Amino acid sequence: MDSPTLSHLSQVMLHATAPAFLLGATASFVGLLVGRFNVLIDRSRSIHGISDDDELRKVLKSDIPRLRSRVRLLHRAISLAIASSLCTTLLIVWSFAAAFLDQDHQVGAALFFIVAMALFVGALLFLAREISIGLNDIDHLP
Repeated sequence: MDSPTLSHLSQVMLHATAPAFLLGATASFVGLLVGRFNVLIDRSRSIHGISDDDELRKVLKSDIPRLRSRVRLLHRAISLAIASSLCTTLLIVWSFAAAFLDQDHQVGAALFFIVAMALFVGALLFLAREISIGLNDIDHLP
């Protein structure tokens, strides 16, 4: 097994730059999703704490099914975003492993990138659906 040439490693490093930025973006996106998730969990807990004797606020309990639906959507979005991050990380690992094994890395890297992007799109779609339900919630509250 020959050691990788400097130009081959340089090319791999250049190709790994974009996925590294994507990894940072998906990490930020996961942070955003977790923040939204925590807000919904806190809201759900506070609504569950409303006494049935509180005539003024017990109407808010009707919002619990919508909150559950939103939490489920965010959970799926978080799962897909993390899976996207894992694929992006595997893309970077694959690229360097292929370089050290003196193999062509482009095909494998392209496949990992396609899967990572598809998972990221799925996460965005779940977030869009959750936002849509959240905006419709405003119409249902007194």
